[in-house]
Amino acid sequence: MLELRPATAADLPAVLDFWQDAAENNSRPADSTTALQALLERDPHALVLALVDEQIAGTLIAGFDGWRYHLYRLAVAPDRRRQGIATALVEHAEERFKALGATRADAMVLDENTTAHSAWQARGYRLQENWSRWVKPL
Repeated sequence: MLELRPATAADLPAVLDFWQDAAENNSRPADSTTALQALLERDPHALVLALVDEQIAGTLIAGFDGWRYHLYRLAVAPDRRRQGIATALVEHAEERFKALGATRADAMVLDENTTAHSAWQARGYRLQENWSRWVKPL
């Protein structure tokens, strides 16, 4: 049975371990417990876990900064893919955003993650080609 719930501080080490196996990590600085704790302090419902038999099967950060609605770190365990977990996470996030008054959400997806591209397209998301993300490590 699939359970969706917000992550707690106690979940963060397991989330970081989960991302090592289930998420794309090649082009990003390592995530940290400190950063995730700050996320939960700012928005306790932003990091959503999908649990199967009390084990993390998927994650999604559904961040609301007070103005925009952003989706990050959609990850599903490799042995749990194609079982509707990503769809359930995205639908959960979209319902949360609608309740907060959202009219649009955006998803951060690596260019080379073509498997993820088709998953987002299946949910109705489209590549916005006239935008680029600019980043600066701090």
